[in-house]
Amino acid sequence: MASAPDRPALPPVRRERLHDRLATHIADFIDAQGLSAGDRLPSERQLAAELGVSRATLSRALASLETQGRIEVRHGVGALVRSPEEGGAATALASTLARSTQEESAAAREAILAGLARAAASNPRDALRIAMLAPDGTARDFGETWRCIRHLAGSELLGGLDDLLAESAPAPTDSPALRSTLGELAEAVVRGDASAAATLCDGLLSAGRAPAAPPTASTSPAAGADA
Repeated sequence: MASAPDRPALPPVRRERLHDRLATHIADFIDAQGLSAGDRLPSERQLAAELGVSRATLSRALASLETQGRIEVRHGVGALVRSPEEGGAATALASTLARSTQEESAAAREAILAGLARAAASNPRDALRIAMLAPDGTARDFGETWRCIRHLAGSELLGGLDDLLAESAPAPTDSPALRSTLGELAEAVVRGDASAAATLCDGLLSAGRAPAAPPTASTSPAAGADA
């Protein structure tokens, strides 16, 4: 029986996350109320209660709006609306990212991850690097490893860019290859090898993907199929 002709695989449907929908809702509220630069939004506690969401979800939504240049969160003051001119560069960046392919977004995020890894390995506190990333016998996962690396790097700018790019270049799926790379990355940070740590981020976001099958000499796609 002849096999079906090869066709491109359909990409998975991307589900909008709750904090993304919430960020859009708050942005629509800002526009609907005609809020201008310098106007303050209600406190996080009040917003979370009024919107019926957790403080953690609201914080992620506000961080997204801050990255887009719609608001500015000031410690001790709260979230302030920004003018379109103030947020122009961030809005343009978000627009460019929305038009980028997944491969372009992944390459950009890997560059940011490399910067974070380099900064983490350069952290002068040897004991802190060891305490956070020395092996403890459990398998490494992407989220926990990068939480530690971002803490060691201490860069709000790189962390913010990583959050922005994570929406279109998500973490790879777990796999032995990914865990091995994360282990090597942690070791590089622990020993303070900034160059090696940065290099290990190259291709990291595709480490969990199955490698493509190598081409064969067979010209029949039905070779070996049941008759």
